[in-house]
Amino acid sequence: MKSYIVAISGASGAIFGLRLVEALLKTENMVYLLVSETAFFIIKTETGVDIAGNTESSVNKKIRKHFSSDHIQYFAESNLTAPVASGSFVTDGMFVVPCSMKTLSGIANGYANNLIERAADVVLKEGRMLVLSPREMPFSAIHLEHMLKLARLGVKIAPPVPAFYHKPKDINGIIDFVVGKLLDVAGVNNNLFKRWK
Repeated sequence: MKSYIVAISGASGAIFGLRLVEALLKTENMVYLLVSETAFFIIKTETGVDIAGNTESSVNKKIRKHFSSDHIQYFAESNLTAPVASGSFVTDGMFVVPCSMKTLSGIANGYANNLIERAADVVLKEGRMLVLSPREMPFSAIHLEHMLKLARLGVKIAPPVPAFYHKPKDINGIIDFVVGKLLDVAGVNNNLFKRWK
């Protein structure tokens, strides 16, 4: 069983992060889920899914019920003693989907002010796979400089840009295309979208 950290930061597009978790769990991976405080509100606003709680334990119960899986563990963004904050805790990589510009800046500058930024810092220093899906439009020169800096360190920058050659029938087809591409970048097999022949 492989294991991945999935972080959902406070940017629009939380559905991409939720669908990514679903896809990883479906292929029998272990998922360590990090959700920023702002992201809980965005998830509920954009998807109607309420996974917020007062404690890590209460959030874990909601998350395991929502995803119908015990292969998922949530850690609060303030929990800097969580296993994913240490390089000795080995995972197969990390996704930040969506990645807010605040989180992008924190990662690019080694700020590590919360668990999402610290876990990404650990993944970087250990030379593991890191995939960021920046969600902003348009990007400023500052945003682009942060992305370039990280790309030069081997980070995969994969904005949630849809394609239409596979003729999606609805919004779910668009979401699945983006999530499928994120999984492709990480080398995780999937059949979430029709591939070009």
